[in-house]
Formats: sequence, structure tokens, C-alpha cells
Amino acid sequence: MSDVCSAKGCQQPAVWALRWNNPKIHTPERRKVWLACVDHRESLGDFLGARGFLREAVEHVEGADESV
Repeated sequence: MSDVCSAKGCQQPAVWALRWNNPKIHTPERRKVWLACVDHRESLGDFLGARGFLREAVEHVEGADESV
């Protein structure tokens, strides 16, 4: 099974890995990952960006993007 988008109810294959952290609870080097399909990359990125959590958006490599 392919890695799927993290948007609620979406079952599309992930194309992007949105790497983020919440500086109030995570160490600076810690990265959580939300996966995004083409349709949800912008909305998920905007949600994280508005809170100052988004650190980078990179192309998703299946099986490689895990929270660290």
C-alpha cells in the first residue's frame, strides 16, 4: 500500500513530506511529518505555516519520511 495523504479523509498517494515541529514542545532538531497529495499540499502547508510550525516541504519518498 502506498503512503497516503495526511489530510482528513483523503486516500490519495502522498507526493510531499511536510516536515514540521512545534517549538513549544519539540527540540529544534525534532521533525514531525505530515504527508500531502497534490491537492492538499497547499492547505496543509498553510495550516502549519500559519502556526510557525512548517520547517520544510520536500518530495516524498515512499517509506522514507518518518517523524524523527
